[in-house]
Amino acid sequence: MNRTEKEEVVKQLQEELGQSEAIFVSDYLGLNVDEITQLRRRIKGAGGSYRVVKNTLLRRAVQDTNASALGQFFIGPTAIATVHGDPVNLAKALVEFAKENEKLEIQVGVMGERVLTFAEIQELAKLPGKEVLLAKMLGSLNAPIVNFAGVMAAMLQQLVFVLRAVEEKKKEA
Repeated sequence: MNRTEKEEVVKQLQEELGQSEAIFVSDYLGLNVDEITQLRRRIKGAGGSYRVVKNTLLRRAVQDTNASALGQFFIGPTAIATVHGDPVNLAKALVEFAKENEKLEIQVGVMGERVLTFAEIQELAKLPGKEVLLAKMLGSLNAPIVNFAGVMAAMLQQLVFVLRAVEEKKKEA
């Protein structure tokens, strides 16, 4: 790889890292091609991408991004997983794959400007996804309206019962 190709790779990486919601660094040593392919499929299904890149190129690429703190973790065989959508789904995909395949070692991550340890990535993976949280929030916002409608319907129903009782009493009398 000549100098211009390296500069192009660094530029592409900077763009990708700058646009990412979250970045996770992992050590893939010991994974065979089939296992890496399975991992890439899971990550793609979670809305992310997985790249193996030279550490020197990664160090240059993260210098002017929110992920600049990750530079110290680029040691040995390094791969990065990035996501432009919901970082929880990507964290779930990585953690589940790491549980099934002990050779994948998730080292560190970054979300926004915050560096995440492996334990924090595991906690992130336990959270419900963005869609579930939005549904819960909408349900909470909708609950008072539904309760109000239920109270109004009950009041109308009680009025109808009272009117029927009055009607029956008049018929008897």
